[in-house]
Amino acid sequence: MVGDRVRWQATEDEGTIEEVLPRRNLFYRQDEIRTKSFAANLDHVLILIAAEPEFSEHQLARALIAAQAERITPIIALNKSDLVEPFGRAWNKLAPYRRMHHGVLPLSLKASGEADYASLMKLLAGKSTLVLGPSGSGKSTLTNLLVPGATVLTQEISQALNSGKHTTTSTTWYWIDEARTTGLIDSPGFQEFGLNHIEPMQLAGLMPDIAEHMGDCKFYNCTHLHEPGCGVIANVASANATESAPGAISASRYKIYGELFAELSQKRY
Repeated sequence: MVGDRVRWQATEDEGTIEEVLPRRNLFYRQDEIRTKSFAANLDHVLILIAAEPEFSEHQLARALIAAQAERITPIIALNKSDLVEPFGRAWNKLAPYRRMHHGVLPLSLKASGEADYASLMKLLAGKSTLVLGPSGSGKSTLTNLLVPGATVLTQEISQALNSGKHTTTSTTWYWIDEARTTGLIDSPGFQEFGLNHIEPMQLAGLMPDIAEHMGDCKFYNCTHLHEPGCGVIANVASANATESAPGAISASRYKIYGELFAELSQKRY
């Protein structure tokens, strides 16, 4: 797996892997059919989304949950800040995520300004980071910016489908610096992100805005869907009136929680 640490034995012009060392984490997704592993031993998952094409909040939430489950720090980056109106809409849509202390980094990779480059390098320095995101978000452009000579192919967004064309077909590790202390991992674009490896009752604890209010529930095994005395439900009710209130759970986030809980409760073993 990309990111694995191994012991290997050199044999003339080749080598043999003798041992794979224990992993501290593995970032992956799982649906009813298969498991797709991205990379191991990560410090960050940089989730790159764009103002155009419009990103899926559902897919963003799924990626954040998968990172949280493996105790990997997520970074959300919103690309195409040069597109003023679409970027403004997307930035507002991300308000719940800015309140969850994930932070959202604004980028304009097309302009590739020095400020954006400096901000990225400050976050990534000395770390191993997987770049994750839907096709068309700018992952290959980001890799070309940070790793000159990587020759990652880029393509224009398919206007007909309003979704990106897949250009990266494998997961690849790049060293950003000559000292080889900062690793960047480029991954293929995806349209679905299964969470079948997550148990339904784990879900709330992996969504920070919901987990914050779990201690206020009357019942220890509360599903946060219908129980009386549920601290989460009570907070969502107040959030509808004051979405910007500190600690409020947005209606969209709570809806995603409910839909994911139902999906994971029906999964086949």
